[in-house]
This record gives sequence, C-alpha cells and structure tokens, in this order.
Amino acid sequence: MSEYKTIGILGGMGPMATYDLGIKIVDNTKADKDQEHVPVIADCNTRIADRTAAILKGGDDPRPEMIKSAKRLEAAGADFIIMPCNTAHYFYDDVCGAVSIPVLHMPRETAARLKERGIKKAAVLATDGTCQSGIYEKALEGEGIEAVYPSEEMQKVVMSLIYDYVKAGNMDFSALDINGVVDDVKSKGAEIMILGCTELPIAFDVIGETALPTIDPTAELARAAVKAAGAPLK
Repeated sequence: MSEYKTIGILGGMGPMATYDLGIKIVDNTKADKDQEHVPVIADCNTRIADRTAAILKGGDDPRPEMIKSAKRLEAAGADFIIMPCNTAHYFYDDVCGAVSIPVLHMPRETAARLKERGIKKAAVLATDGTCQSGIYEKALEGEGIEAVYPSEEMQKVVMSLIYDYVKAGNMDFSALDINGVVDDVKSKGAEIMILGCTELPIAFDVIGETALPTIDPTAELARAAVKAAGAPLK
C-alpha cells in the first residue's frame, strides 16, 4: 500500500479537462497495481463562472466557487491542490490564501520544463483571458523565455477551437484554420507552442502533428503532481 500524498483536483474548468488531467496523472505514474497509484480527490465544480469573462468583461466572479472547492478538497484530505485551467491561475493567490495546503502552479511548471529544454521563444495558445492577463508571459519571463502570441485574426480561431468546439463537445475541426495559427506564430520565431488552455491538448490530440512542436501544460502539471505526491514518474 502506497504512502503517497493525496492530490486534490480543483476541477470543472472545464469537465473534460478535469478528467484529462486525471488520466495523465495515472499515465505518468510508475505503478504495477492499483495500490501503487497516487490517491486523488477531484471536485468537478461546474458552478465556477467563466474565467475569461470575469477577467475581461466584468463577468461573474469565479473566486467564491473556486475557494469553496479548494476548502472542500482540503477538508476531504487533499495534501495539495492542482487546477486544470490555465486562466484560473489569474486567481491563484486568492485560492492559496483560502487554504493551508500548497497549490501547484501550472504555467510555472510549464515554463520550468521549457527552460530545461533550452527553449528561448514560445508561442502561447490560450484564451483571451490568459493571453491578456500575462499569466504565461510572467512565468516565461521568469525563466528567460520570450512569449509570442497569435495575431488578432488567428486568436479568434484559437478561441473558437476552445469554446465552440472542445467545450461544446464538437471534435470536428475541419472548418478551422489551424495551420494558419501555426504558421502565424512560427513566423514570429516561436520554437514551440504552449497549449495554454486545458481544452487545447484535447484538441491537438485529434489535430495531430503540426509544423511546430507543442508542450502540454496539463501533462506537465500531472507530472509535477505525481512528484509532489512522492510517487515515481513513469
């Protein structure tokens, strides 16, 4: 029986991204039987308001429900918390202040991995809220990496991919100019694309290989969580 720490997933942002993270935790854990996996508690709180709308348009505040979830996870026995939503990290300090257990930071984990790989310039594909709030830009600057973003036209494609397709359960992306997005950020010198919305790794699993490599922050968060729990990585 493992003595690993228990991971708490502050989920629901969105539901598919929550379960994608859970799968990646299992996939990244070196284990030969059930009892060698890491204990996980997930709170898939779909009452949490849209983060981009809150940041950019004065929409409903997501923090009250995020904090409720964090407190539920702590009370249920989680030793630390992870959030499978990049935009939610705009409210990271509020969540940390509401609980006495640590909260891992997905953009910082991703930036650290990019530094390890020697990346100097990375494209951020994310929601308008994530892009305009500078969440990834700050994390990347901390590791000496320059952030680049899609043009206004190509950012609309990214937003449609996230909201009109993955969040809506439509996985046929043939009407979207994905190659246009890739070519746009490649022309700006990007060496890699950060899939900086948790719906995007799901989409790019379907899209497949592109002219630029990608990094999946959900997978980086999963790996960081397995390590923080004290379990061996696969």
